[in-house]
Amino acid sequence: MRRKPRIPPSPLPQRHGVDPVRVRLPIEGPWATVREHLVERLGPARAGVVDGMFEAGKIVGADGRAVASDAPYEPGMFVWFHRELPAEVPVPFPLDVVHRDEHIVVADKPHFLATTPRGSHVTETALARLRRELGIPALGAAHRLDRLTAGLVLFTVRPEERGAYQSLFRDKRVFKEYEAVAPYDPGLALPRTVRSRIVKERGVLAAYEVEGEPNAVSRVELIEHRADGPGRYRLVPSTGQTHQLRVHMNALGVPILGDPLYPVVKDPVPAGDFRRPLQLLARALEFTDPVTGVEHRFRSTRTLEAWSSYGDRSGQ
Repeated sequence: MRRKPRIPPSPLPQRHGVDPVRVRLPIEGPWATVREHLVERLGPARAGVVDGMFEAGKIVGADGRAVASDAPYEPGMFVWFHRELPAEVPVPFPLDVVHRDEHIVVADKPHFLATTPRGSHVTETALARLRRELGIPALGAAHRLDRLTAGLVLFTVRPEERGAYQSLFRDKRVFKEYEAVAPYDPGLALPRTVRSRIVKERGVLAAYEVEGEPNAVSRVELIEHRADGPGRYRLVPSTGQTHQLRVHMNALGVPILGDPLYPVVKDPVPAGDFRRPLQLLARALEFTDPVTGVEHRFRSTRTLEAWSSYGDRSGQ
């Protein structure tokens, strides 16, 4: 069995709470120089950017020294560089820390804030913000919430312990409870457990249900409803498929208010438009700490505005 290569520590510091990009050159390939591989990997359209980074000494090896653009290709070699950070509109809502100890940080994430850097959301993410604000460069996410979903997220302080906390979610040893606001249907029999097979294709925004062995299970309960329409729901997933709760609520005929993908994919809103958040909240998180053995029970103190100040949301 081939042994995994030892990954050297990064010679570059974080920037704005974001790690540098690490690239390992493949063991086999046709490239004569490091530059040739990076241009192919990042795309020929970015050749000018790659050349500019080489000229500025921004691509470095494990020793922290700049790699020359004509440096010979070395199979298995590691190089690091900082990506160009996109211009991002700050998410103007607080990121509250509800618990912090030497092992974990639990944050109460607002709507519109991504959990970890991805795509056009890099510095405006919960992970980057917490690294900066708490001064914990090694902080990592044990799991993720959708950018549009608010609520509790678990982060780990020590990289060597991250796997133990991630395994809690992988092995379904975390109790997660969500709250949602959606239309009220008096003909919908609740509570009920929804089981289906959900598929999410790369590059396709919305997930969808297909025939086959269920891979997504959600408990749906009605907490209360208003005479003028909306209901407040308690959702308890026992699996973690992408968009699972949103897909299941839509399948029941009560799509979550503010959802831009279900039942139909809407046009993207302009950057900086924070007026209509998805009415979904990760309300509770409970688990036995795999490192300390402590029984943790956390609850979000956030409220869903469609319930606390209900108005006309028929256009959502």
